[in-house]
Amino acid sequence: MMDFQNEQDMIDFGEELAKHLFPNTVITLEGELGVGKTTFTKGIGKGLGVTKIINSPTFTIVKEYQGKVPFYHFDAYRLEGENEELGFEEMFEDGGVCVIEWPMYIQDILPDNRLEIHMTKNKDQTRHMTFVAHGQQYQQLLKEMNICCN
Repeated sequence: MMDFQNEQDMIDFGEELAKHLFPNTVITLEGELGVGKTTFTKGIGKGLGVTKIINSPTFTIVKEYQGKVPFYHFDAYRLEGENEELGFEEMFEDGGVCVIEWPMYIQDILPDNRLEIHMTKNKDQTRHMTFVAHGQQYQQLLKEMNICCN
């Protein structure tokens, strides 16, 4: 669990997290609208060497950026009830990093091994994150960063 005082803290943490990521990393971000999922993703992108502006892929579903590795930013919100083949599985396995907002809408295609991050906004506008590691690599990642997980 971690708490963040402001957006810059979340960006800084995302940048630090990126240093520990590995090929085929999948991170899911769960939380209400406005909790900071895209802000946090900007930090991950920055840590991966992405120089383009990262913004929400709400209308495009997924945006691809190039940094040290391919970086995919998904917004699955508009996919609720969709069952068509979208080719996401190939992106999960091409050696890059995938960050998925609103993962509940594509739950059936998510890899078993992934890092779930649950984000909430506190009454004082600070943010809180909890982490659930699925798979040994993700458990090791959290251990390396001294992050407690559920």
